[in-house]
Amino acid sequence: MRLNIFSYQNKYFNTEVTSLPTREEIEEKYKWNLSDIYNSDEEWERDFKWVSDRIQEYSNYIGTLSKDADSLYECLKFDEETEKKLERLHLYSMLSHDGDMGVTKYQAMDDRIMSLYTQVSTASSFIRPELMKIPEDQLLKIVSSKPELNIYEHFIKNLIRSKAHTLNEKEEKLLSLAGETVQASYNTFSILTNADLTFPTIKDEQGENIKMSHGRYYAAMYSKDREYRERTFYAYYVPYKKYKNTFSSLLNGNIKSNIFTARARKYKSVREGSLDTNNIPISVYDNLINTANENLSSLHKWASLKKRLLKINELHPYDVYVSLFNETKSKTYSYEEARDIVFEAMEPLGDDYIKSLSKAFDERWLDVFETKAKRNGAYSSGSTYGVHPYVLLNWNGLLNDVFTLAHELGHNMHSYYTEQNQPYPYANYSIFVAEVASTFNESLLLNYLIKNTGNKKEKLFLLEKYLNNITSTFFRQVMFAEYEMKIYNMAENGEALTSDNLSQLYNDIYQKYWGPNMVLDGDKKYTWARIPHFYYNFYVYQYATGFAASETLSEKVLNEGKPAVDKYLNFLKSGSSDYPINLLASAGVDMNSPSPIISATQKMNKIIEEIENIIGD
Repeated sequence: MRLNIFSYQNKYFNTEVTSLPTREEIEEKYKWNLSDIYNSDEEWERDFKWVSDRIQEYSNYIGTLSKDADSLYECLKFDEETEKKLERLHLYSMLSHDGDMGVTKYQAMDDRIMSLYTQVSTASSFIRPELMKIPEDQLLKIVSSKPELNIYEHFIKNLIRSKAHTLNEKEEKLLSLAGETVQASYNTFSILTNADLTFPTIKDEQGENIKMSHGRYYAAMYSKDREYRERTFYAYYVPYKKYKNTFSSLLNGNIKSNIFTARARKYKSVREGSLDTNNIPISVYDNLINTANENLSSLHKWASLKKRLLKINELHPYDVYVSLFNETKSKTYSYEEARDIVFEAMEPLGDDYIKSLSKAFDERWLDVFETKAKRNGAYSSGSTYGVHPYVLLNWNGLLNDVFTLAHELGHNMHSYYTEQNQPYPYANYSIFVAEVASTFNESLLLNYLIKNTGNKKEKLFLLEKYLNNITSTFFRQVMFAEYEMKIYNMAENGEALTSDNLSQLYNDIYQKYWGPNMVLDGDKKYTWARIPHFYYNFYVYQYATGFAASETLSEKVLNEGKPAVDKYLNFLKSGSSDYPINLLASAGVDMNSPSPIISATQKMNKIIEEIENIIGD
């Protein structure tokens, strides 16, 4: 079916409406069906009491885990049953709260569940240390002696793997007590950058005075008014430049805390310790950085094309995001139309995937429209055993909303397939693969839209969007990953991290990535001061590896058909039943190989060439 994808005016998307509707004004079919979790708040309260009353029973299992297979199984099943109920309670309170954050009842329920989590975590904290004390051979023998324990084999082996970096009980307690201290730098950074920074006032595109803010900065970078972009750029960096020494002190504090923890756990580096959580070899990180660096010519070509099409003498950082090609004017999409587009785009995944996807719409797994006091943004709730995942949206009818829908449904189907096919211990998935299914869906959607438009302007707009995805989700994240690696290397080798050398290093890496067409004579070098990901402890590289993996997998599905589809769906069903690097390999992607990284850069070259061919016609 060929869809007219750019032609709908949504009754919930009206530019003349200035106030948000209340939740009661939205039709039920566009709101979550929370009765799939609990039929009422009273039912939630009964389960809350059930978990609360059960906590004290954990003490019955202390000291019993090495006794025999039955004792170990009884403890693990008791813990599972408690955690399943706890996760269900949390899902209900979170969604109730996020649907209307002004309802104090749900604020209180959300607070109470966090407290209950802490109590359960404290009561069950003996399990891992006690298992660690059992000799490896004895523990594996216990697990193999009872069929019901066989599903825990991977869990137990992973536990044994981490034994070398697990401390004794007193040392672990000390590290636990230091947890809030370790978070102090990030918490202070977050408050400073989100609440306390004062930005200057500038003139907007209409000549009106506006106070600079995070949101206005990001919006301005897409403006066609270059002078406005430049004014915004320099205004935005004023407080970061002013407080550069404060930001460098906060970043240093975070880095030193992480170095302390890594060394206490006997890791050679923070990077090694961070990647070891998911058993990711350092070689995967090195391969990402090295291969991307060997293929920076793709990004350099994009910079050159931008400079030429913008008809400017110098390309500056504030020119990176502005669109070269305009989407057809006033295009909006209804939620229903976007649903149909997504179904069409996902057809290569086969009937089973489409049937599963239909459940999300038919059974009200999605909360669609922005309403008063609803949480902003978008998310998929993830895996909750025994309950399907939910998706939060704030629909505005724009093309970005269509991509957000596809993205979150990618997460949603990953969680759904995992929960349907894995036992509780593995009914979730590692952050290393978390963005694969979401960006995979975006890739299929973009391919579909490009293939099904006969309009030259639309095609150019979509091709550019593809390039911007590769730039922001791949190259930018690799650049951050390289910067993070280098500042940690400096700190771990005893070098001081001052605001000056942090800025110079960022400047040099940014220049290297964007190449000779980029002119850096401004304040871009202070970007390190505003990026929260540098406080996330080697997290950001996973955006790039996830994107590269999803691009490889989507190409396989489109080109190879059913064999690749079957492998991909098996990946979605695998949860955490194996280490993430192995799960990707089974799906057809070797993240230790340069191949997926090169494929992403070659895709960029191909799209640039296609754009040049179109504009040359």
